[in-house]
Amino acid sequence: MLIRNKLMLRFTLVVLAIQVSFSAFIYYFNASTRAQRFEHRLGTSATLAARLLIRPGKLQTGQLGSLRRRDLLTLPEEQISIYGPGGKLRYSSADDIDQGPNRARLGALRPGQFTGFGAGARREAVGLGYNHEGEQYAIFVSADDQLGWARLYQLGLLLLLGNVGALALTILAGWHFAGAALAPVARIGRQAGRISATNLGRRLSEGNGRDELAQLARAFNGMLAGLEQAFEAQRSFLAHASHELRTPLTTLTGTLETALAYDATLPDARESLAHSLDAARHLQSLTTSLLALAKADGTLPPFAPVRLDECLSQALDFAHAKYPGRELRLAFGALPPTAESDVFMLPGNAELLTTALLNLLDNAAKYSAGPVLAELAYEGPHTLRVRVSDAGPGLSPDELSHIYEPLYRAAGAVGRPGYGLGLPLTQRIVRRHEGRLELTSAVGQGTTATVWLPATPV
Repeated sequence: MLIRNKLMLRFTLVVLAIQVSFSAFIYYFNASTRAQRFEHRLGTSATLAARLLIRPGKLQTGQLGSLRRRDLLTLPEEQISIYGPGGKLRYSSADDIDQGPNRARLGALRPGQFTGFGAGARREAVGLGYNHEGEQYAIFVSADDQLGWARLYQLGLLLLLGNVGALALTILAGWHFAGAALAPVARIGRQAGRISATNLGRRLSEGNGRDELAQLARAFNGMLAGLEQAFEAQRSFLAHASHELRTPLTTLTGTLETALAYDATLPDARESLAHSLDAARHLQSLTTSLLALAKADGTLPPFAPVRLDECLSQALDFAHAKYPGRELRLAFGALPPTAESDVFMLPGNAELLTTALLNLLDNAAKYSAGPVLAELAYEGPHTLRVRVSDAGPGLSPDELSHIYEPLYRAAGAVGRPGYGLGLPLTQRIVRRHEGRLELTSAVGQGTTATVWLPATPV
């Protein structure tokens, strides 16, 4: 079911429930008031009959004098019955009155108290106990409240017609207001339908910028910005990767074709094989780096407790082996005051963390002729910080803005080994560990890479 129909249906049901409840209250209140009013009129008739017939002693003499039976009847289809001592019928306003219901209540009447009861489909009755000169009398008056029932019927009909009309108006109003409320959603849907992979730069209108729909549009725009950035990164990565892979493949293919066509001696063949082997190793190294980058984006095994100082120490050993003449220093910063034996612990993947730290050390040692300083410390009780600083040529602000793009290489990297995958890989590994990587650099002043990682509380 469409949301518009759901909103209209719920709105209609809520309003209908309120209307029916209010109408039922009005009808019940009027019905109760009618019954009380008519019971009071019946009681008045019973009291009047007692004063006119019992007090003057007309029942004892059996003579009504100038008072006729119909003179006592003031209500529609009114019937009056009076019983004397011993339950003997002393007076009846009509000869065909059914006395069975009256006799059944003789014993329940108390002097001066009214007892109301139903005497038929729409006939209502009141019984009154009356004590006169030590003798007990019972007076019963019944009648049909024709006017009261007619008014109650008119009220019910009016409420029914009013509810039907209000229901129709409620449906129309619900349809209109649901459409008006969902119009911005429909607009957002139309705008989103016009956005595809070829025009991710388009954005949704945020309306007034204050309501929930504006928040939804902002969330969609943020998602579109992320998708646009991811698509751009993917296109850039594919372009650079195809170029980087094509170069060693072309070199390898050309060398082998040349060797096959022109190498006639063993030394020439060995030289061609050496060039082919270099190209194959280059291709293998690049493929391994690309696979490592894909692995960092894929599904990882569950994290386990890892000692970051051991990962950094292992990365330093690898860097020493790769750059034997380079000075690599390790320093430790401040520890939390409550630190015990298990310091520098964090949940993570030791292999990936070692790879990330090695990439930072490799970049620092590759581009700096001076010493490289690696510092491990706590920044707060629950945050570990690794800082790798070098005294290399540094990076310009424009180069820093592209440094995390896969296969991007700065101007100072020309002629040096590498594929521009180290920092993108490191950044993704750090993010997978819910950390943050930041590079600060200035041309001619070196570069500092800082990693913050959440630590296991000690």
